[in-house]
Amino acid sequence: MRRDVLMLQGPIGPFFKRFAGGLEARGFRVWKVNLNGGDRLFYRGERTIDYGGRLEHWEQHLERLVVNREIGRIYLFGDCRAYHRIAREVAQRHGIRLFVFEEGYVRPNFITLEEHGVNGNSSMMDRPVRLDGTDGEPAFEHAQPGHVFLVTAAYSMAYYWAAALWKNRFPHYRHHRPFEWLPEGLRWLRSGLRKRRYARRERRVLAQLLPEFEGNYFVCPLQVHCDMQVVVHSGFNSIEHFVGEVLSSFAMHAAPNKALVFKHHPLDRGYTDYTSLFANLLAEFGLTDRVFYVHDLDLPTLLRHAEGTVLINSTVGIQALYHGSPVRTLGRAIYDLPGLTSQQPLDAFWNQAEPVCQRTFMTFRTNLVRRNQLNGNLYRRTKGGDGAGLVWSRQMLLEHTFDASHPDVSPIPRLSVVKGGVEGNEWRNDGGAKAA
Repeated sequence: MRRDVLMLQGPIGPFFKRFAGGLEARGFRVWKVNLNGGDRLFYRGERTIDYGGRLEHWEQHLERLVVNREIGRIYLFGDCRAYHRIAREVAQRHGIRLFVFEEGYVRPNFITLEEHGVNGNSSMMDRPVRLDGTDGEPAFEHAQPGHVFLVTAAYSMAYYWAAALWKNRFPHYRHHRPFEWLPEGLRWLRSGLRKRRYARRERRVLAQLLPEFEGNYFVCPLQVHCDMQVVVHSGFNSIEHFVGEVLSSFAMHAAPNKALVFKHHPLDRGYTDYTSLFANLLAEFGLTDRVFYVHDLDLPTLLRHAEGTVLINSTVGIQALYHGSPVRTLGRAIYDLPGLTSQQPLDAFWNQAEPVCQRTFMTFRTNLVRRNQLNGNLYRRTKGGDGAGLVWSRQMLLEHTFDASHPDVSPIPRLSVVKGGVEGNEWRNDGGAKAA
């Protein structure tokens, strides 16, 4: 097993720095590449490298780095970002093991750490989670820490402000979403204000919804407007596209006693508001009295009383199954399996949703947790966890501990370093010196 590990972009905040400390304690030597000032704010140290070059030259420089440092593993957060898609290709060419963090498939108490890729890139798309038997009882779960939204908002504003402060150090960086520090900070402030306003405004929605439609409405959770899982792993090009398709099907095929509840994504609260979109579409389809668009209603409550759930590929689908709500996915998802989710056309689902087999679901959930879920949180430490706040299963702890007697891959040839690179000082350590 090669000892050196490379970490690329992590979640906003200090999680990757803490996780690197755990890897070092278990025998690895960790290198970190920062791509912007926000990355640099939360991760600096002896083996930290700032990449200030262009995206077009990223592959060439990453290839030199992994070869010259004899990297055996790469860890990153989110595998659909442009820099990370290139990293996946480089890792495959050189036989490097690549591990991807993502928000948990099982929420709220878990995060995902999966080899090769997540969601539509997951190996579970080809080797699905078993639905017929487990190796034992489900593992104990420490509860989600509190006040996660406030901490995430603070980290996010600091991240974007640091990116602006060190912009000259990373002049060619391309982010996967809008990246201006002032608008981003204002959006998080707006999100907090909207959360309070929507909570007050929507207090009476359940009192209106449940007496008339309990057991006869469908929940439709919306994903973040820039979610790469929508663009890459579904046939939709936007959330608006998805909303239009679902409403069209519902208007033409759902019985008149059915209702539909669209739930806005909480992390998209400060960025988007589809009120005008819904007003126009509901008037067009004649659905004003039986379609609800909400932001801050309690999701578990909505799911427990619903007839079914329709979504693209959000992990809310797993929560819906847990609460006994039949699920119809319209994109690629690791839980979209015969016997677990509906496989019938959406037009038929509105009137023929089959009940969830809870025994099958719990088998799926237990096997999924054992396969790639870590009890913990990306933004706050979980009590009872390690330095990064993670509670490891024995199997996953062994997987991420250095053991020289079990090589990950065969050795790779060493490349010569091209001095100065294409654009001069593109690779810099914390001291500003050139590095491979």
